[in-house]
Amino acid sequence: MQEWLVPYTPSIWAAGTTAMLLIAQIVVLDVAGIRAGHVPGAGVVADHGNFFFRAVRAHANTNESIAAFILVLAFAVLTAATPRWVNGLAWMYVLARTAHMLCYYADARIPRSICFVAGTLAIVGLFVVAAAGL
Repeated sequence: MQEWLVPYTPSIWAAGTTAMLLIAQIVVLDVAGIRAGHVPGAGVVADHGNFFFRAVRAHANTNESIAAFILVLAFAVLTAATPRWVNGLAWMYVLARTAHMLCYYADARIPRSICFVAGTLAIVGLFVVAAAGL
């Protein structure tokens, strides 16, 4: 690993963990689809009472935020933002997204929304830390 990246090792692990979270969601989604008898390519009925629908939404929601996380994390590392802030906010994102996924699976709507906000704030925080040179 390049010497200048060493202080960001926890953030690199956070990015890798986020990738594994996405893969876990794909596996859960596939198994849920098989169990629901879903025909690939067919639409998914919007029904929060249906676990398959919730698995689809949890996966889609992660897809909606993961690019912003990776881009802003790269921005923070490349601008040499304070590693303590970058690492902490990166792991805040990972933990918030993991909790969001679990809340989506459990149909816990208010905690899910709180976790969504926490993950979004982590991304915004990463940007602010990088842009402000903190």
